[in-house]
Amino acid sequence: MAASLRLFGAASGLRYWSRRLRPAAGSLAVVCSRSVASKTPVGFIGLGNMGNPMAKNLMKHGYPLIIYDVFPDACKEFQDAGEQVVSSPADVAEKADRIITMLPTSINAVEAYSGANGILKKVKKGSLLIDSSTIDPAVSKELAKEVEKMGAVFMDAPVSGGVGAARSGNLTFMVGGVEDEFAAAQELLGCMGSNVVYCGAVGTGQAAKICNNMLLAISMIGTAEAMNLGIRLGLDPKLLAKILNMSSGRCWSSDTYNPVPGVMDGVPSANNYQGGFGTTLMAKDLGLAQDSATSTKSPILLGSLAHQIYRMMCAKGYSKKDFSSVFQFLREEETF
Repeated sequence: MAASLRLFGAASGLRYWSRRLRPAAGSLAVVCSRSVASKTPVGFIGLGNMGNPMAKNLMKHGYPLIIYDVFPDACKEFQDAGEQVVSSPADVAEKADRIITMLPTSINAVEAYSGANGILKKVKKGSLLIDSSTIDPAVSKELAKEVEKMGAVFMDAPVSGGVGAARSGNLTFMVGGVEDEFAAAQELLGCMGSNVVYCGAVGTGQAAKICNNMLLAISMIGTAEAMNLGIRLGLDPKLLAKILNMSSGRCWSSDTYNPVPGVMDGVPSANNYQGGFGTTLMAKDLGLAQDSATSTKSPILLGSLAHQIYRMMCAKGYSKKDFSSVFQFLREEETF
């Protein structure tokens, strides 16, 4: 195994698969029955905030699941619905030749693939392994090399769209890997997303996702600052949001995921910033962007500043809140 993989896997990664909201009991009742009983099982590892609804959408499209999560409670509703739960990633690989992983960090991904009970311990030749985690592109490339040695295929396919898009099956997948295998990956990813885009060789999917999330972090901070300033100048927040969204300042952070409580329904800011995409994970993704910028000698002045802001938020009690809580952070901070 490559030295870099041993380094990333040295931490006890699996216990950190905690990017999750516990689903309501009985929520799988809405999952329709399988229309094509002959479809072969798909392995799914990582049933957090994003993985849970992604797996449900595969079920809705008729795919039996072989599932694993480090937290047994995350698997219970799937087991109750008749899906097969196993005790390790290796067991998933033994029973399924198409596997999707959705994990929080590079360490978790390396542990799931290359750990003592990882996928590569029992992977079958010809298997298709799709990693939808957002991790370091260099780690994706190393994993692909290890998978290739076992006669299997690895593709990176991180997602954009958030929990809402995961639930509705409208995610965007950015896929990197051997182009000849893209159609096979697209068959599965199309059950969970409305956009499945081939980006190039392994690692390019991660590159696209890192750039997207850096821009998202910057635009969310900008939206929060503009909303905060407008409110302090006496503007009604709903009126200000309406004006922004019909003007040149409009962006996803303002019109779809507004960070100000009371402006929009169905977003984390309307629920005390619970759920959604955690501040810790945004800080992690910005760290990946910073590392990539350093290695390519690319200036990311605003990206670096955004990284520092989200790291400060984590240090001040916002780590488990959605990243749009930067609005609340700005409201409470007077040191800027």
